[in-house]
Amino acid sequence: MNANYKNIITINSEIRGGRPCIRGMRITVYDILNYLGSGMSKQDVISDYPELTINDIEAALMFVADKEDKTRYVN
Repeated sequence: MNANYKNIITINSEIRGGRPCIRGMRITVYDILNYLGSGMSKQDVISDYPELTINDIEAALMFVADKEDKTRYVN
C-alpha cells in the first residue's frame, strides 16, 4: 500500500463515538472488517460505498494488524 494508514485512519470523539474511522467519514475500521468478514470482497465494499478506495480498505487492515502486533498476550 502506498499510503500510510496513519494518514487515512482518523479518531475523533465527535464521530462515531471516537472509533477509528476512514478519513473522518462515519465508516469505521470495524465496519470494514465486518463487511470483509461477512464474505464481501474489497470490490463489493467499494461498490456499496463508492466514497471508499482500495487504499482505505487496506489501511483499515493495516491499522488492525498494527494494533494486534502491539498487543501482548499472557499465557
